[in-house]
Amino acid sequence: MRSDANTAGPMADPVPGPRPADSEPGAVPGPPPAGEVVSRETPPAMPRPEQTRVMVVANQKGGVGKTTTTVNLAASLALHGNRVLVIDLDPQGNASTALGIDHHAEVPSIYDVLVDSKKLSDVVQPVRDVEGLFCAPATIDLAGAEIELVSLVARESRLDRAIKAYEQPLDYILIDCPPSLGLLTVNALVAGAEVLIPIQCEYYALEGLGQLLRNVELVRGHLNPKLHVSTILLTMYDGRTRLASQVADEVRTHFGHEVLRTSIPRSVRISEAPSYGQTVLTYDPGSSGALSYLEAAREIALRGVGVRYDGSRAHMVGHQQQQDQHSMSEGLQ
Repeated sequence: MRSDANTAGPMADPVPGPRPADSEPGAVPGPPPAGEVVSRETPPAMPRPEQTRVMVVANQKGGVGKTTTTVNLAASLALHGNRVLVIDLDPQGNASTALGIDHHAEVPSIYDVLVDSKKLSDVVQPVRDVEGLFCAPATIDLAGAEIELVSLVARESRLDRAIKAYEQPLDYILIDCPPSLGLLTVNALVAGAEVLIPIQCEYYALEGLGQLLRNVELVRGHLNPKLHVSTILLTMYDGRTRLASQVADEVRTHFGHEVLRTSIPRSVRISEAPSYGQTVLTYDPGSSGALSYLEAAREIALRGVGVRYDGSRAHMVGHQQQQDQHSMSEGLQ
């Protein structure tokens, strides 16, 4: 599967035909020269990777922003010229809901791919509001997949085989994992090359991460040697609290360069968007949450092509939100 393929497959595609070259009008510019510093004053287009990047969004802790991060990063990348597929591996189907994808029991879903060996292209649906963004939905049937997979041949690599057989050109595949370390998450880890871990800026942020990292090492040692933790994203950051700053410092000390310079602030808009079947990028593009996810996606894209990211103002969006909230609270007093 190559991200620069120009052929259209059988799946309905809101952007049919070949992708424009850099020299054509309206094309997405290529990556800046290696080593160039990119600042927020001149926001670059998000460069396309040379090959499809398969990123596993995982953390066995619930409520840390896995699904929110998956769908909003995917939308950010797609809105800037990348072709992105979101694979919803959580039986709750929250990523499917946030992208406005129907996922009731009769809808062909990722369950059919894992258990019944259905083609991935037969279950993928285009996202209505964002061109170049697609979703393989999850239905409630996926809740029983952990048990059904146990007796199947090559149970850990069924998703990997489905992705490799997928013929549509893609730049990114983001896999939203359930809050557990069962066979569904193992399938994702075998299929992916990169692990993205959202970490909530609250007490016990690093609790239980050791087991996830051990599982990553086990999968890398026995099933997928290319797997590695490439990205740590701080979520629900509240600059008004000392705790958030302490957690952020602890995470950066522990994980080093894997931690994105951009953090995601607490935002009402981010929480509201899924109830309308949208990402925050389409629900309120000018909100601090949308701008933060755009910045995080840009940082991920630039890292992927070896361009150094200037994060000197990466926290300005969240800082501005805190100032707005403080001014609002003063006005209400």
